[in-house]
Amino acid sequence: MATEKYQQISVLASSTYAFTIAFMVWTMFGEIGVPIAEELGLSSTQFGILTSLPVLTGSLTRLPLGILTDRFGGRPVFMISLLLTIIPIWLVQYATAYWQLLVLGLFVGLAGGTFAVGITYVARFFPSHQQGFAMGIFGAGNAGAALTKYIAPTVIVMFSWQAVPVVYSAIMAMTVVIFWLTTWPEPDLKERQGQSDRPTLREQFSMLKDPKVLKYCQYYSVVFGGFVGVSLWLTKHYMTEFDVGIQFAAAIATIFVLPSGVIRAFGGWLSDRFGAHTVTWWCMWSSLICLFFMSYPYTEYAVETVDGDMMHFSFGLNIWIFTVLLFVVGIAWGVGKASVFKYISNEYGRNLGVVSGIVGLAGGMGGFLLPIMFGALVDLTGISTSVFMLLFGVVMVSLIWMWWTERRPVENDTTL
Repeated sequence: MATEKYQQISVLASSTYAFTIAFMVWTMFGEIGVPIAEELGLSSTQFGILTSLPVLTGSLTRLPLGILTDRFGGRPVFMISLLLTIIPIWLVQYATAYWQLLVLGLFVGLAGGTFAVGITYVARFFPSHQQGFAMGIFGAGNAGAALTKYIAPTVIVMFSWQAVPVVYSAIMAMTVVIFWLTTWPEPDLKERQGQSDRPTLREQFSMLKDPKVLKYCQYYSVVFGGFVGVSLWLTKHYMTEFDVGIQFAAAIATIFVLPSGVIRAFGGWLSDRFGAHTVTWWCMWSSLICLFFMSYPYTEYAVETVDGDMMHFSFGLNIWIFTVLLFVVGIAWGVGKASVFKYISNEYGRNLGVVSGIVGLAGGMGGFLLPIMFGALVDLTGISTSVFMLLFGVVMVSLIWMWWTERRPVENDTTL
């Protein structure tokens, strides 16, 4: 019989690995979508829709999967969710029309819904004072977005984009087996299932009306939705803005994606130590400052002097300055992804699964909508940095909301 400590470590490690692979699959259209767009002659908006449709499914399924997790436990729900993605992933290689890719993308997106399952499943193996750190480690599976930026472009260059679904479906099948063999049911599952006062569906759905839940949805739509949206768009942005190849573009994009995923564990530790509010507040401010500079397009100024001569000035970020700022945004959002869920574990232990599903859904919807909005903005304005102008505005809304509901009352209390 495995000890409690061994089960904690094994479940956390196995769930994090499984979620990493799920996230890798969930974001694969951000890479294979580039050659597909060239092959089919897609516009920026069509490319955005293609990359974001899996995110839509992964978002919409988070709420029902969170409810199922509360009722039946995370282990079977997680395993079945992963299992159902294998055939759709495999079939992507045979798609020859845009609509076929869109339909298959919807089914592949189920992999993203596993977040609401896994984060609840993992949290229930740990005491309250360790849940932030444990959920942060699990959430580091976001680094799967970086993994796909290493694997997919290499496979595309060596073989073709059609080879990527073959490799990914094999990896997913292996992951399902490993997960089932190395995990256990939650320690309190039988107790929760036997409780006469366990949460009803009515009580669970009432969480949708909770103002705090809605606020946490907004926060998460920034730190996670922004992360997913930018991850899907970055390879294309580097290729068009800085005129680099797909392998280099994908590789340098991991400077944003990989740290943002891995740092989530550290964000969980910070949230346990300093509190969810403090950590989230400074994450938002850090990203806002960076996005201000990233939003500014390359601009040339011509100034006429008193002598009638023209003086020319230009302003713009080169690839390296842009990447440094992007790295800071990734770190801020990575820490913020953990701190937002620390709010939830502190306040909604009884309905942790459903609230995780609601907030995860909101974050995923941000990841779904943003690439489409990115594409539409670029098609409409012709300015590639308009995508970061949009993100700047969204972060500003979150900061104002946070100040109004969390900081302003505290400041007023101290003056009385």
